This record gives sequence, structure tokens and C-alpha cells, in this order.
Amino acid sequence: MPKLSFLLNEPDVTTSCVVFASPHSGREYSWDFLSSSVLDEHVIRSSEDAYVDRLFDCAPQFGAPLLRAGAPRAYVDLNRALDELDPALIEGVRRGGHNPRVASGLGVVPRVVAGGRAIYRGKLPKAEADRRLQQIWKPYHARLQGLLDFAHDSFGEAILIDCHSMPREALDSTVRAGSPRPEIVIGDRFGASASGEIVERVEAAFAAAGLKVARNAPFAGAFTTQHYGRPSRGQHAIQIEIDRAIYMDEATIRPNQDFNTFRRVLRGVIAEIAAIGYRDQSMAAE
Repeated sequence: MPKLSFLLNEPDVTTSCVVFASPHSGREYSWDFLSSSVLDEHVIRSSEDAYVDRLFDCAPQFGAPLLRAGAPRAYVDLNRALDELDPALIEGVRRGGHNPRVASGLGVVPRVVAGGRAIYRGKLPKAEADRRLQQIWKPYHARLQGLLDFAHDSFGEAILIDCHSMPREALDSTVRAGSPRPEIVIGDRFGASASGEIVERVEAAFAAAGLKVARNAPFAGAFTTQHYGRPSRGQHAIQIEIDRAIYMDEATIRPNQDFNTFRRVLRGVIAEIAAIGYRDQSMAAE
């Protein structure tokens, strides 16, 4: 069992209603977990949004908290619902309605990593799945909701930026020949999880930094944006996907020579996004 469900970096003073979160960058692979897997220590990391937490770690300097996963995605997927349990992996789970994520092995307790490679030899006891959800999934989401509640209470609005990275090959089937290849994909569930004005400002921040941006294809947002995006209640959720090839070597899972340069570019984007959420607390409290 990983020691920490999450890690939280908070600003000295919270001045923005924006909350940044990185649910797939956890990299605490416990010995027990690794010994239960048929995969080696390198391959099991292939589903990880490696270093995304480092890319966004300046957020507290601009008055916004950063919540980041401790446990790896291969252990518990924090961007899935509690009930997205895979009957092909977990003993005693009945088959329900068709869920493409679960069917592909990417439920809340994943059966496979990237490329459809199986993590385990056989099934897991239901008690093991329940233990992971109780000790990892629930504390993370309780803390995330707490951060959003604080933002909403303090500023009258909350904006969640859910931070991810995507394999370069994920765009191969969605980009037409001769068309510009997006480096950033913004997901708002086709307008359902955040107000259009906020999404436009987030997109403009990336575009102003010289990055090519697309919306909702091939990633429109999963559980996090669907669950937390309630724009009619002043709670917005936007998913950000970054092309991994920009900042890392996908084969070695190491930062590439452009990592620090891109991190500096992203720093300006993070500052602009945090500024979307700047509010006068005294006015919000009235």
C-alpha cells in the first residue's frame, strides 16, 4: 500500500478560486504492489502522467493550491468513479451495463496499463479493491471537494484544472493529414463542465504562450470533470492534456532536453489561469 493518498501544496495566502489537481502523476510503487504484478518497474509506469505534478508545481506561487496523487494510476485510478469496478479483474463483481473504460481494463482499479498490457496474473479479491478505494480514492476526493468548497465559500466560485498528459500516439487517429497537431487538449465535456467564458480564457492562456490547442478531441474529460463540473452552481471543471513528447522521452519515462524550457513556458500559462480566479475576498464575503 502506498503511504500517501495525496500530497497537497498550498499557497501562503490563497488568492485565487482556481484549484489545480494532478490525479495520474503518483509514482509511489510499493514493493507489495510491484511483487503482485507481472510487469517490471518500468513497464508498469506506462500509464502514469509522469512529471505533470512537477510541471504545475509553481501554482501555489500564484495563490492556488496543487493537489497531487501519491499512489500511481496503475494501483488506483483517481479519474474513475467508485463503482467503475472491473468484473474481469475483481472477484465477486457482477457485470453491469456496458462501460467502455471498464471493458478495456481501465476501471477504478485498472486491469491493464498502456497498450493493454495486463498488470496481474489473475483476479484480485474484492476486499483488496475495497481497501484501495477506502485508503486512496476516498481521501483524495474528500480533499479535492474540500478545496473546491473552500474556494467557492471564499470567492463565490471554484475552478478545477485537472492536469494530465497524453501519449503522442493518442492524437494519431484524430489529426487529419496536413492539419496542425495539437499540443494541448482542453476537455470541458463539450461545454457541460465549465462556463464557455472560463474555457475560452484557459484556451487563450495556452495559445498566447505559442501552444497549439484543441478542444474535446480526443479527450473531453472523464469522471473528474463530469462529477465536479457544475457551472450552474459556480463550480467549473476543465481537463488539460499535454502531449508528452513536448517534455519527456516516452520510451525511457524521463524528462527530455526541453523539459525546463517547457516548464518555464507553462509557468506563464499557470499564472494566467490562476488570474482568472482572482477575486476580492471581502466582496465575496458580503
